[in-house]
Amino acid sequence: MRGSFPPNVQFIQADLFTWRPPRRYDTVFFAFWLSHIPPSRLPDFWNTIAAALAPHGKAIFVDDGPAEAAREEVLVQQPIPAVQRRLDDGSPYRVVKVFHDAGELTDKLAALGWSADVRTVGGSFIVGTAEPPTDPG
Repeated sequence: MRGSFPPNVQFIQADLFTWRPPRRYDTVFFAFWLSHIPPSRLPDFWNTIAAALAPHGKAIFVDDGPAEAAREEVLVQQPIPAVQRRLDDGSPYRVVKVFHDAGELTDKLAALGWSADVRTVGGSFIVGTAEPPTDPG
C-alpha cells in the first residue's frame, strides 16, 4: 500500500502523547480520532496539535457525535468513557470512546484558548475547525 503514495508522503508510527512534530503545517486534519482521546489527556492532545500548526494554521476534524452511542455497546460506570467492540473472531476489546457534543467541545476548546467552530452534521457526526491561541505562553 505504501508504494502507491508519492515519495514525499511519510508514515510515522509513534505514541501521540509523546511525539513532537518535526515541522509545522498550515492544516492538520484528523478523522474519527478525537473520540479515542481520554478526557484527561485532551489538553495535551490539543497542545500537540498546536505545536504542529504554523502561525494562523487550522485543525480540521470529523468524528462521531453523541447519536452514534446508540450503535455502540457503551460500557457504563467506567473511569474513562469506553465501548466494547468485538473482532471478527468474537474476542471483546474495551476501547476509549468519547461521544463529543458539538457545543460542549467548543466550550472545552475555548477554555484551552482555542477558537473553534464545531457542528453536528447529518445527526450523527461532528465536524469542526479550530485555531490555537495566538499567544501560547
